Amino acid sequence: MLIPPKVSDRAYEKLAEVNAGNDENLCLRVAVKGGGCSGFQYEILLDKPQDDDLVLAKDGQAVLIDEVSLPFLQDSTIDYAEELIGSRFVVHNPNAKSTCGCSLSFSL
Repeated sequence: MLIPPKVSDRAYEKLAEVNAGNDENLCLRVAVKGGGCSGFQYEILLDKPQDDDLVLAKDGQAVLIDEVSLPFLQDSTIDYAEELIGSRFVVHNPNAKSTCGCSLSFSL
């Protein structure tokens, strides 16, 4: 049985900030694609829900995971990080055997 990813309160709060003042409330899509320097890479973007998406929602904000990406993201945590090099949504994935320096690419 797949354990769905968790979304931190900080990630939901940042998504609410991003959506504040916009006419339409967009969702945060977190997907896994082939490629990157370690074999797989995360794709994080604003999007609208599709029929086959897992929707993780809180306080009017939603994070979307497509059914192909879900097995790669099981038991992960989607968070928002503010670091010296910049701010961004990040994925803490316990299934990743290794990651590259940018944390956007990983291998299983």
